[in-house]
Amino acid sequence: MDDPWLNDEQQRTWRDFLRLTGTLSDVIERDLQREAAMPHAYYQILAMLSEAPDRSMRMNQLAAVVRSSQSRLSHAVARLEQAGWVGREPVPGDGRGQVARLTEAGYRRLLEVAPGHARTVRTALFDALSDEQLAAFDDICRTVLSALDARLGRDPERRTNR
Repeated sequence: MDDPWLNDEQQRTWRDFLRLTGTLSDVIERDLQREAAMPHAYYQILAMLSEAPDRSMRMNQLAAVVRSSQSRLSHAVARLEQAGWVGREPVPGDGRGQVARLTEAGYRRLLEVAPGHARTVRTALFDALSDEQLAAFDDICRTVLSALDARLGRDPERRTNR
């Protein structure tokens, strides 16, 4: 294809997608802040640690899973440590590596916050879709993510579904 530009339908869909993802992120952030006094980034860290073996993960792996820079993640984990929700410990045999571990208090806090987060996601995104639209949306997401994983040379099995 010689034409580098998006056609009218692609342009409209792209702009709708940007508006959708931005607005959805704003709603999730607003609701988590209002209901739990917690940024979405902190919720994601707690949720990913809760699903990891031993509720712990190397910091570099956690940064990749939550799609954060190492420095931003380190700052967030420091705040979560102050709250008593996450602890850090050195990786045995690796002087520079650290593991983030979800504490029992952090797990309890996640269990308190998770229902409200799920309610926000459901009402903001899924309640507007029919069963057929949800199935099509899921198929579209998986198709695009698979193509992006291939483009980036990523293992699709390492992708998180949350």
